[in-house]
Amino acid sequence: MKTFRLFIAVAACVLAFNANAALFEDDEARRAILDLRQKVDVSQQRTTEELRKANEDNAQLRRSLLDLSNQIESLRNEMATLRGQNEQLTRGITDVQRTQKDITQGVDERLRKVEPSKVSVDGREFAAEPAEKQEFEAALASLRKGEFAAAQTSFTAFTKRYPQSGYKSSALFWLANAQYALRDYKSAVNNFRTVASADPEHVRAPEALLSMANCQVELKDAKSARKTLEELVKTYPQSEAASVAKERLSKLK
Repeated sequence: MKTFRLFIAVAACVLAFNANAALFEDDEARRAILDLRQKVDVSQQRTTEELRKANEDNAQLRRSLLDLSNQIESLRNEMATLRGQNEQLTRGITDVQRTQKDITQGVDERLRKVEPSKVSVDGREFAAEPAEKQEFEAALASLRKGEFAAAQTSFTAFTKRYPQSGYKSSALFWLANAQYALRDYKSAVNNFRTVASADPEHVRAPEALLSMANCQVELKDAKSARKTLEELVKTYPQSEAASVAKERLSKLK
């Protein structure tokens, strides 16, 4: 466009020059035309150079934009890959945590089945194996249901299987009670006596002496029964069993 305007201007100058050619000499006219042509050539060359440079700049800009677009697309792909990897890693961690939790729970459950645990029976706390606790409670449940023969069998087996058990005195006491209910008074006397003599600090010891006296009464051994009741009153004077023993002593002949 600039070249076209320039050409129009040149043409106008030429026409003007022709119209007034008479005013100039031929040499001057030729020099003027040559100067004008030279200016036109320079202007055209400059315009062409500017267009070439502008085209190069545009091409460079297009290449830069294309590179930038490629980089953005590459980053998008990398981000998508990273998101996928992150999601997979998260799922993997969740699976590992779930598996670890299941394993921990399974181990804890197995340990609970085999490791001793603290129990409290008749005012005493001690460690007992799971099977030991289960067997004692099963035997006691049989006694409470009135299944005296089954209770006797269970408590007898228990005392043999766990001779050092913290349940021992309690187990002997309830074994003797089962034997008393079955009218096996002699066996009951022996076990009640063992509780009172081997473990005099046990909470059931006063009751054991009182129950032993009852067995001796059933065996028609009033002398031994009196002796046992007197021992109870002397050894455990503040116990409820001692109060009952005093009443029975007053009635015992």
